[in-house]
Amino acid sequence: MSAELPQQTGLNTLDYNVPGLAGDEVRGADGEIKPHWAYLLDSLKSITPEALDERQQKAMRLLRDDGASYNVYTDDINPARIWGLDLVPNIIGSDEWGDIESGLLERAELLNLLLRDLYGPRQLIRTGVIPPEGLFAHRGFLRACHGIKMPGDHELIVHAVDMIRREDGSMLVLSDRTQAPSGMGYALENRTVMSRVFPSLFRDSHVHRLAAFFQQLRAKLISLCPHQSRPRIAVLTPGPRNETYFEHAYLANYLGFYLVQSDDLVVRNGFLWMKSLDGLNRVDVLLRRVDDWFCDPVELRSDSRLGVAGLLDVVRSGNLVVANPLGSGVLENPVLMKYLPAISKALLGRELRLPSVETWWCGERKDREYVLTHLEQLVVKPTFRMTGQFAVSGAHATKEPLAELKARIEAEPMQYIAQPLLPSRYLPTLKDQSLQPRPAILRSYAIAGTGS
Repeated sequence: MSAELPQQTGLNTLDYNVPGLAGDEVRGADGEIKPHWAYLLDSLKSITPEALDERQQKAMRLLRDDGASYNVYTDDINPARIWGLDLVPNIIGSDEWGDIESGLLERAELLNLLLRDLYGPRQLIRTGVIPPEGLFAHRGFLRACHGIKMPGDHELIVHAVDMIRREDGSMLVLSDRTQAPSGMGYALENRTVMSRVFPSLFRDSHVHRLAAFFQQLRAKLISLCPHQSRPRIAVLTPGPRNETYFEHAYLANYLGFYLVQSDDLVVRNGFLWMKSLDGLNRVDVLLRRVDDWFCDPVELRSDSRLGVAGLLDVVRSGNLVVANPLGSGVLENPVLMKYLPAISKALLGRELRLPSVETWWCGERKDREYVLTHLEQLVVKPTFRMTGQFAVSGAHATKEPLAELKARIEAEPMQYIAQPLLPSRYLPTLKDQSLQPRPAILRSYAIAGTGS
């Protein structure tokens, strides 16, 4: 007699389940696995727990070797943490992505036109589409940037959108990121690691490549240079202690740009110069990863050590291009989301394909009254993101914090907005050799083209 060896079984994907199928990205409303998820889950079944653990260790090793980290300011002992990468990707079908992509490009074009109007003629305010208080009360609006125009047709070069899927399957925009959107470098690192950990799965899934996206970013920045034959482009970083410093260095290396901090730069004779052992070299374009207010201690925030004195004056004179432009942080003002449907009709002549989450602005009396009487059902957010200020979910707050929040809203109503508490959408994640559901938000990016 011969004894049979016990069969090694792979990951049991059948155990994956989300309470309430409406919030599940893997299964449809009928409970069946969506076609574009089927191949991934079938592939995971064939991988033994030991092999899966080896691949997780390989992914961690690759991330560590690449220096992929996310710095945490509050952790004095170990501020640099290895970037967390889950081996189960978020899968979106090509047809669906085509619809999302069209909506992203349309939204980016709208915000581009909006940015040009806010720092130009301000027709939207003159015609009453946007209340003046909604713009001028926001700290992201920089009066010093009025009249500054980027070369070409685009003011907004990089645009990021955070989205969530609604119960009917459509996407809903939660927020726009327009100052110095982070995450592109981490997405590229994720793809690189995944292609080495699951080479066959990655190849057979016909994943859309990211190279064209970064090639377009590089080409767009070069097109902004007055001397395109010898462009000098630099990535301005706050420095190694910034939480996403890895991404700054990674992108600079990948795109072939210089990585600089404020101490590496100086303004002389109306130009921005980069210090080097050979002397001073003129900088044509600055891809900034420093927030607006900190970029120029002369005209913006005087206590900033992250910017360059006189930078804004160089931009104003046309001798330097900064991407995204200084002042673009005003587009992150959530008050604008309330008026975005009307803005879209005024500037594009149509409604947006990607709608925004419903927003109430406490600067308007009716909205404020609604918010104050429905605090337990809403999420209240400050209109300007600052350290130490957080969104408050009324459903999860106790009586005393809600009373304090109500008092703050009544004292400074223009500084707060409210949005509904949305149900979470769940994606499978790998934990303890099993698939477990976790809530997820999708961040996507758009890059301005070199043409119109």
